[in-house]
Amino acid sequence: MRLTVLLTAVAVTVATTGAATPIVRVDARAFQPGEVMSVTIDSADPAEAPRVTAFGRHAPVFNVPPTTWRALVGIDLDVKPGAYDVTIETGPAEKRVRSVHPVTIIRKVFQTRRLTVAEAYVNPPPEVQARIEAEAARLAELFGAESASRLWTGAFVRPVPDPANSAFGSRSILNGQPRSPHGGTDFLSEAGTPVHAPNGGRVVLVGDLYYTGNTVVIDHGQGLVSLFAHLSAVNVQEGQDVTTGALIGLVGATGRVTGPHLHWTVRLGNARVDPLSLVAIARDGPTIGVATRPPQGPRPRAAATQ
Repeated sequence: MRLTVLLTAVAVTVATTGAATPIVRVDARAFQPGEVMSVTIDSADPAEAPRVTAFGRHAPVFNVPPTTWRALVGIDLDVKPGAYDVTIETGPAEKRVRSVHPVTIIRKVFQTRRLTVAEAYVNPPPEVQARIEAEAARLAELFGAESASRLWTGAFVRPVPDPANSAFGSRSILNGQPRSPHGGTDFLSEAGTPVHAPNGGRVVLVGDLYYTGNTVVIDHGQGLVSLFAHLSAVNVQEGQDVTTGALIGLVGATGRVTGPHLHWTVRLGNARVDPLSLVAIARDGPTIGVATRPPQGPRPRAAATQ
């Protein structure tokens, strides 16, 4: 299911009059934490890329010829329910238009599971702590990077055909100790199942990490990054460019897991988002339906359909 909000804006024209407020629409599976929003801007000027800001962060845009621009915005797991503004600046410097588009983020209740496991799966031994911290710092660096170029095209696809078996964002309590929210989606695939790139990008990490075992990280460009964990074999090298469907490895049970499966993490502008939301919403073609210019008037109350 895809939700669409055609947003009425409060437009502030900077330095000039007569500049048109752009038509803006937002698509999402749901306006909730962990989801991806696609912001589409129909601009009168194909040469000037708009600037999109949401949740306190700039979101890179890309062109959908001739005069449409789009940005993918991640709603992080920690975003609280309430009203937020998507701010868009369009037009050349001498005719800059700033428009504010309110959306409402709705509360989402994530699953909590209580498990009793071997103590080694709860608290790693002290001698590996330095390794864990170094690996976490490396991943944080990759997740926080924002390469200028968009390396993906078309729609994102699942890396394996099997259904997801572990809910993104679920909270685990292991032996009575709360853990961090599950920041990815797990697929209960058999060992040896081929894992394919969900879209184009550049491999920026291949390594054996303490928690995630044999791991591949793909930078899709513009702050969009995928991580694939617990692989039994890896078929790519760091620095390699991949296209949609390229074989990147095989499902396994390496790292801190109790059985074979594929774990897929996605970060968008460093926001933790459900990979299946990316599959549902990311595209570089036309949006569904036809947008018309919203009526102008006073700023509406922030609202999103559910």
